[in-house]
Amino acid sequence: MTPGTDKRIGFLSFGHWQPIAGSQVRSARDALVQSVELAVAAEELGLDGAFVRVHHFARQLASPFPLLAAMAARTSRVEIDTGVVDMRYENPLYMAEEAAATDLISGGRLQLGVSRGSPETALRGAEAFGYVPPEGSSDADLAREKTALFLAAVRGATVVDADPGMTGGARGRLAVQPQSPGLADRVWWGAGTRATGEWAARQGMNLMSSTLLVEDTGVPFDELQAEQITRFRAAWAEAGWDRRPRVSVSRSVIPVVTDLDRAYFGERSGEDQVGLLEGVRARFGKSYVGEPDQLAEELAKDAAVREADTLLLTVPNMLGVEYNAALLENVARHVAPAIGWAPAGSR
Repeated sequence: MTPGTDKRIGFLSFGHWQPIAGSQVRSARDALVQSVELAVAAEELGLDGAFVRVHHFARQLASPFPLLAAMAARTSRVEIDTGVVDMRYENPLYMAEEAAATDLISGGRLQLGVSRGSPETALRGAEAFGYVPPEGSSDADLAREKTALFLAAVRGATVVDADPGMTGGARGRLAVQPQSPGLADRVWWGAGTRATGEWAARQGMNLMSSTLLVEDTGVPFDELQAEQITRFRAAWAEAGWDRRPRVSVSRSVIPVVTDLDRAYFGERSGEDQVGLLEGVRARFGKSYVGEPDQLAEELAKDAAVREADTLLLTVPNMLGVEYNAALLENVARHVAPAIGWAPAGSR
């Protein structure tokens, strides 16, 4: 971990729902309400963040801002976060209004992860929303162009001419409203390669390192991810930004404490996986599953977890709030101290 920073931990929910055997999250309402309830439980446990994934055309959480505002209304300290918003689907100026309103409701607790997005169930889904990359541009180009406009808007740039007929004759340019001071410093880019991590640094965005990297150099995932973080910080310093950036990594950490844990997840941690994602060789990080003392030792050796200031714990949300709150409590009590974390109230 970077000297002088506190280690923070939050949960990351993919927000699945399915009316199938064993599911405690059978409808979209269940997924939304339980996400709020888990944020409340996380705050009570002293955790630092409640992150939600955003997917379209799937039985998962989609439009994040009503959910984040509801989380904010039920909590007072925990950060509320996205991991990540697929910018291909967004109207950047409307999103700037929504994000600012949500941040103001939360009292400045919004941490907003954005990116090009991940593979999805829809074929050309963003086109169905009305967004088509210009001729010669890619989906990634479209996402970056929209992100640039969004960043400008939340930074207070003027984006449209005033109508003198409605402004008493005054001319000039207008910014979107409302504005939420400090929000621009709390935008993160979900980066799936070392190069995109460096690009994010040059834009002044924090780094949300992906749950996988769309490249494989043969080294373990945590070492490749740690290299990405190092290169991000070097690019940040070179860009001359005057604040310390934040960096998060995601891990699946399942302490096996009860027979129910053992029935669901077994007892042994997995290994890195290498495969093809959209035709590109990618490396996926392993899951940490096992006895708490074993996990504490393994997680403390994870190179990227050591380098990041924020650890996102992916949760099996379809097992329900009670199970996931117990899982988070076991991580907080038995595993997290090994990586330098302490409950928010004791820091």
